Amino acid sequence: MTAVLDFAEVTIRRGQATLLDRVSWRVEEDERWVILGPNGAGKTTLLQVASAQMHPTSGVAGILDEVLGTVDVFELRPRIGITSAALAERIPRAERVHDVVVSASYAVVGRWREAYDELDHDRATDLLTEVGVSHLVDRTFGTLSEGERKRVQIARALMADPELLLLDEPAAGLDLGGREDLVSTLSVLAADPASPATVLVSHHVEEIPPGFSHAMLLRRGEIVSAGPIEEVVTAANLSSTFGMPLVLSHEDGRWAARRRTRHR
Repeated sequence: MTAVLDFAEVTIRRGQATLLDRVSWRVEEDERWVILGPNGAGKTTLLQVASAQMHPTSGVAGILDEVLGTVDVFELRPRIGITSAALAERIPRAERVHDVVVSASYAVVGRWREAYDELDHDRATDLLTEVGVSHLVDRTFGTLSEGERKRVQIARALMADPELLLLDEPAAGLDLGGREDLVSTLSVLAADPASPATVLVSHHVEEIPPGFSHAMLLRRGEIVSAGPIEEVVTAANLSSTFGMPLVLSHEDGRWAARRRTRHR
């Protein structure tokens, strides 16, 4: 199996702060990973390296058989699909939903004078159908609910047929119904053998879609545990990661965690 990510002792320092500390990590092309940890753990920084947006201070970051620092990142980045709050802010609110998705063919935000062929338009339509928002094709991005915007962003991230899909807190800001709809969509994508290797960043085990195979727990830039999800997502590991005693449950493919209650 080919590795889409292969990090060796990756460290990120900014001034006196160490954002990632000697992270070694390998993601195979058929794996679906969730990265969990508290605020400031280094999750988004890890995704910035994985998306070729940030170079390590030290260590080696291998991405899609290339090594950061030896490759033109402008050729590498189009091979990676990503959703993030920062990218969503750049999407024009008056942009038609279909154009939000199809413009990813040119890796641009905001359609201008690019020419798209019928195959591009058909793929955009198919992806919007796949994530359950085909009825929004002629709406503008600014009129969508937060949950609808998240689904459109996922369709956009898949438009260029990426070899790696990175999802940075896609459920952030969603209500319960929106979260559950999104988790269901991601579970369907995870089960599709044609879907790319996927890395999902979250704060909450409740947001882990069924079908995800691996997990990494981060705390203060260091790996607490990483590997097959059943081995990593345990009450003991989560308690160490979040710095409090936690009770964990797992039912019907879904996880839930709460603080352990002290009995007097």
